[in-house]
Amino acid sequence: MKDPLIILIVILVIVIIVRGPKTLPAIGNMLGRGVKQARKEADEIKTDMRKDKPATDAAVVAPAPAPGPATAVAQPVAPAPPPVAPVAPPPPPAPPGAAGPA
Repeated sequence: MKDPLIILIVILVIVIIVRGPKTLPAIGNMLGRGVKQARKEADEIKTDMRKDKPATDAAVVAPAPAPGPATAVAQPVAPAPPPVAPVAPPPPPAPPGAAGPA
C-alpha cells in the first residue's frame, strides 16, 4: 500500500488544478465543519450510551432476597444428554465421464 501522505498530496494537487487555488480555503472550511460535526455527534452518542448503561446495570445487578433455611427447596437435576457419535463426511464426487456404464 502506498504512503497515505503521498496520496493526499496527489489529491490536493488535482483539486488545485481543477478548482483553482482561490476555492481551496472554502473547501478546507467545509471539510473542517464536517469533521467538527462528526465529532460532536460521536460525543453525543457516547454520552447517551453512558446514561443508558447505569440503568441497565442496576436492573441486572439487583440482588434477589436470600432464601432462609426453612424456604430452601432442592431443585431436581436434569440428566445429561447422551453423547453424539461423529458423522463421516460424504464421499467425494466421481470425476466426469467416469460415472455410469459405457
